[in-house]
Amino acid sequence: MVSPWTDILGLFLFIAGFIIGLGAVTVIDLHGFLGRKSSYWTEATIRTHKITKPLIWIGIFLAILGGLITYRNIGLSGISLIHAVLAVALILNGAFLSFWVSPHLLRREKEGKARELLPVDLQIRIAMSFVISVIGWWSSLFLLVWYIVVLR
Repeated sequence: MVSPWTDILGLFLFIAGFIIGLGAVTVIDLHGFLGRKSSYWTEATIRTHKITKPLIWIGIFLAILGGLITYRNIGLSGISLIHAVLAVALILNGAFLSFWVSPHLLRREKEGKARELLPVDLQIRIAMSFVISVIGWWSSLFLLVWYIVVLR
């Protein structure tokens, strides 16, 4: 009999990535939504993103590692290919947020402007990123459940 420990580890890391990453994404997305019209929530979002940003990256890393282990025998085909494409989209989206939006928010905080509402053009870019994030994370989670229940 083959030991299932590799499969257990792969699924554990995959699911842990979703718990950590999607949990952090949900928190910061809700803060960002509330911060569109509220100076209080704008400041809270700027402060909160310092915690959620590394958690999201940890979640992406764990999910990808878990996916590599889980899909090790099927390669890039079907659901594993879709997961890979979604992972790339989430990484690109995360890079935009981490290396463009985040420095902008931190600069505003340093300048004492953390309570000011963000400019509309920045809010629009963040909203588009929010859509990519929600679709990417929730679709990926659904595909994992589909893989476990239907295809496995």
